[in-house]
Amino acid sequence: MPNLESRSPWRAARQGPRPPRRTSSVLRRRPFSCRREARHSVTMTTAAGNRAFLPEAIHQLIVEPVEQASIALQVSTVVNTGPADSYRVPLIKADPTAAWVGEGEEIPESEAEFGEDSSRFHKLAGLTIITRELAEDSSPAAASLVGQGLARDIAKKLDLAFFGTRVEDDIPNPEQPRGLEDIVGVNAIAAGNAWANSDPFVDAVYAAEAAGVSLTSFVANPADALILAKVKKAAGSNEPLLGNDPTQSTRRILSGIPLRVSPAVKPGTVWGIPTGRTIAAVRDDTKLDIDRSVYFTSDRVAIRATMRIGLLYPQPAAIQKITLG
Repeated sequence: MPNLESRSPWRAARQGPRPPRRTSSVLRRRPFSCRREARHSVTMTTAAGNRAFLPEAIHQLIVEPVEQASIALQVSTVVNTGPADSYRVPLIKADPTAAWVGEGEEIPESEAEFGEDSSRFHKLAGLTIITRELAEDSSPAAASLVGQGLARDIAKKLDLAFFGTRVEDDIPNPEQPRGLEDIVGVNAIAAGNAWANSDPFVDAVYAAEAAGVSLTSFVANPADALILAKVKKAAGSNEPLLGNDPTQSTRRILSGIPLRVSPAVKPGTVWGIPTGRTIAAVRDDTKLDIDRSVYFTSDRVAIRATMRIGLLYPQPAAIQKITLG
């Protein structure tokens, strides 16, 4: 019998004896265990996730503007290649020899001498910070402005590397590709103490032809280009040394060769470059990424662009360096 002392006498008399306690190993669920606890409702908003642009958008926003703004890419042969550690160009240092022989006579044997020029790919990266409002602007002009800013900076750094040197304080920078100032064996032409006439440029044209190529571009610093624009063809003449290209009114011609201008060229130096003898290898994995987390507290967005480029100079003797002094 159950213990009735735990109940009051009048309740025990009315209810009678309690039923025996269930001894099953399965516990009954108590009513309060099914009761739902009241919880505070918290609304959380998260910023849009980081993302990368599609390849066609990257080409339009970064690759094309860089190619249009970089003088180095305009005067070089641009080769687009897939992911790789380096790019190699085969060279023929000496051609096989031919000889006049009679009918039935043995042809003398000869071998060509081969070599190569190579460059590993170097990463050129740009980073800009914009407001979230600008990042979310649906106007194509907003995205174009951001892309053009990064492209201009990348083109500027590329030109500085191409026309300059990677050696600073006698220490080469391994993260930067070789520039024209680093190449041994370019043809040097002295122009005297001032730009006075077209003679050094004529010398450069014929020196390139002697090396088996034709110059396609002269590149000068803006200060030197201004001086050359004021030089006359002859004493007492008002005809300028620089001519105009009838097909492009803004293009200047020097000794029959287009003259381009770049602040990356060292003052007092003009480069004569044949296309095909300077090569810019560009990997096709150019990236344009957005990160919304780094500058979360200031509600800004980071946009990063990266390109991987290698510069090669397979025939240094064909490149002409005209200098003052």
